[in-house]
Amino acid sequence: MPREIFGEVAHPTVQVGSRSKYTVLVSIAAHMAIAAVVVIVPLMAADVLPAPRTVIGAFAAQPAAPPPPPPPAAAPATPSSRPTNVSAGAAPAEAPASIEPEVETTGSVLGQPGGVPGGVPGGLVGSPGIMPDIPVPPAPPPVTGPLPIGGKIKEPTKVRHVPPVYPPIAQQARVEGVVIVEAIIGTDGRVQQARVLQSKPLLEEAALTAVRQWLFTPTLLNGVPVPVIMTVTVNFKLH
Repeated sequence: MPREIFGEVAHPTVQVGSRSKYTVLVSIAAHMAIAAVVVIVPLMAADVLPAPRTVIGAFAAQPAAPPPPPPPAAAPATPSSRPTNVSAGAAPAEAPASIEPEVETTGSVLGQPGGVPGGVPGGLVGSPGIMPDIPVPPAPPPVTGPLPIGGKIKEPTKVRHVPPVYPPIAQQARVEGVVIVEAIIGTDGRVQQARVLQSKPLLEEAALTAVRQWLFTPTLLNGVPVPVIMTVTVNFKLH
C-alpha cells in the first residue's frame, strides 16, 4: 500500500522532456492570450463605449416648461351709431331737420344749477350777481374819562414849568420835603384837576398852586387827543 501511494514520487512516470511538459506551457500561454484579449480589446474599442453620465448632469436643473400660448385677441368693439354720453353743452352730431325759435321765459331759473333768477351778466356759476359789502369794523367808542399812563398811553412832555413859592411860615419852621400830586391833563395839555396824594404840613397849597400852572403836550390815542391822569412830584428844599 505505501508503495502504491509514494511510488509516483519515487519513480515518476512523467519524465523531463516528455510531451506532457509542453502541454502545460501551451495551456499557460493560451490562458494569458485569452486574458489579454478580454482586457485590451475593450480598451481599443473606446469609440463604441457608452458615454459615462456625469455627476453634474445628474443634478442639473431641468429646463422650464414653455409658457402657455397667449389668449385669443378680443374682437374689436363695433362703434355705436349714436354716442351714449353727450354733455349738455356739446354740439349735436347731426344737424337738426328744423330750428325752432327760442321761447323767452320770465321768472324762472335757467342755465346752470345754482344760478340766480333772471341771471346777471358776467356772473359766475353758483355765486350771486352782487357781492355783499365787507362790513367795516365800528369805530372805537369815544373816551369819556382820563386814561392812566402806560402801554399805548405815553406820558406827556412838560412844556411850561412854574416853580412853587416856598411859604414863609414853612421857611421859618424849617419844613422841607416832597409833595406828590395827582393831576388830570386835558386834551389841550392844561391841568384840569389836581389833588394831593402825599404831602408835608404847610406845603400843600403852594404845591397845588404851582402844578395848576404847568402845561404839557396833548396825549394822542389813534391820532386823537385824549385826557390822561398822572402823578407829579413837587420838591421843597431850603437853601
